[in-house]
Amino acid sequence: MDIQKIKTYIIMTDYVEPNTGKDVSDAIQKVIDENPNRTIYFPDGEYVLAKPIKTSAYPIDSVSFELANYAVLKASDDWSDDEAMVRIGAAEPHNDITTVGSNYCFKGGVIDGNGKAKALALEGCREVLVSIVSIKHAKVGIHIKKGVNNGSSDSDVRDVNIVGTDTEDSIGVLVEGADNTLTNMRISSVYTGVKLTRGGNFLRNIHPLYIYVPALEGKYEGSVGFDDVAGGNWFDMCYSDQFATGFAMAPKTPSIYNNCFVFWYEGDHVQTGFHARGKFMSSIKGGRVCFSTYETENAVLKVDEEGGTGVIEFPAFNPEWSQDKSYEQYLHGKVNAYSKKPLTEVHYEMWKIRAPEEARRAADLERRRAERKNKVQ
Repeated sequence: MDIQKIKTYIIMTDYVEPNTGKDVSDAIQKVIDENPNRTIYFPDGEYVLAKPIKTSAYPIDSVSFELANYAVLKASDDWSDDEAMVRIGAAEPHNDITTVGSNYCFKGGVIDGNGKAKALALEGCREVLVSIVSIKHAKVGIHIKKGVNNGSSDSDVRDVNIVGTDTEDSIGVLVEGADNTLTNMRISSVYTGVKLTRGGNFLRNIHPLYIYVPALEGKYEGSVGFDDVAGGNWFDMCYSDQFATGFAMAPKTPSIYNNCFVFWYEGDHVQTGFHARGKFMSSIKGGRVCFSTYETENAVLKVDEEGGTGVIEFPAFNPEWSQDKSYEQYLHGKVNAYSKKPLTEVHYEMWKIRAPEEARRAADLERRRAERKNKVQ
């Protein structure tokens, strides 16, 4: 970043000392409240929060955040608040896109929920930009609440990485507002990748990954990559990786799924690509489903109630590996069938070769961290 540009910002370390291990939430809140319409820059370092920090959506009081790549907002060990660590627009909700100060952002850095906290919430605001953020160990990565513009939030979230808590209540992105755009996101260690309770949202190149952990033993069947509760949303080139159900669809309102992909690289459990919770009303075009086993009751399309008007066009999968044939009555065009041997068998052979090397690298990383910690002490 241009150092001359930084000098025009409010530099958080001029007011707050990082890396102390002590709670600095009140000190950060004071900086926010006393510097309206300014960009607040966080240099590298760890800033511990014991309670949420809030910004205003009112144009004359709003602020923008920019964090250096290694600036970390971390929830304290005694965090107990049910709200997110960073609450954009929560201090004073306002519906305005025309006044200078009505558009603001959260860019860069790391938000670490420490396995206890929700990370970032957009609430009471419009047209907020969230980008280039790394979210770690958060119960909910990003929570887009119902917007002030008749429910519309109009936010733009892009180039974000989210790691959850490997628990049943862990959600990558929870969307309760309309008219949001989510692009280029990677999500892992969550039970639900993206959950949408309102329509009018556009998602492109979103990739949630389910990771098997002992804590979720016996609960795998409820995991979902994309849970579209409301319907009326658009999905383009989205990829569900290893969840029991790739895409769960609303029972009445159709959504659009273009070139979406569902994949399992291991497991002998029931695998469902698309699940219509009621009548199938949506449009699936060019979707691909790649199962890891043919020994369970797999389904490219599972339908809970007959009589829907949905369409599945030119899908790609192995028909012999989908025991549930519900897709046939909604099929337009031919199935792009590939060979009996799935890609997962090839991936498994590669994994057997790669796993020992990855284990060695992980052990080496832990050793280096321990050496660095001892040196600092």
